[in-house]
Amino acid sequence: FYTPGEIIYGKTETRALPHTGQRLRVGGYVQPGSLQRDPQTLDVRFKLYDARGVVDVSYKGILPDLFREGQGVVAQGVLDGERHITAQQVLAKHDENYTPPEVKNAMTPEKTGAQP
Repeated sequence: FYTPGEIIYGKTETRALPHTGQRLRVGGYVQPGSLQRDPQTLDVRFKLYDARGVVDVSYKGILPDLFREGQGVVAQGVLDGERHITAQQVLAKHDENYTPPEVKNAMTPEKTGAQP
């Protein structure tokens, strides 16, 4: 599991970077204004962010009903560029009060370097 900042700068503890072609899960928040949909092809593009960075995600399919800009999601797929993930699956939160545990744990000030 990675956050956008870990994809760019490496894991906080080890500085290990994922490599191109690696299958991974990335969790973060959908950047407001970044969602682009093509209703004819079901192609979707959006940006995921955390306190340390932003990555691009592309996905082909129907997004979960609860997918919204500004909310926490997890995208599972392949890192196919320095900051680009081609997702095979996108998971959205279940309700307004839920953030996927991986995203919640990864977004702590200790992990992101943000001030509490």
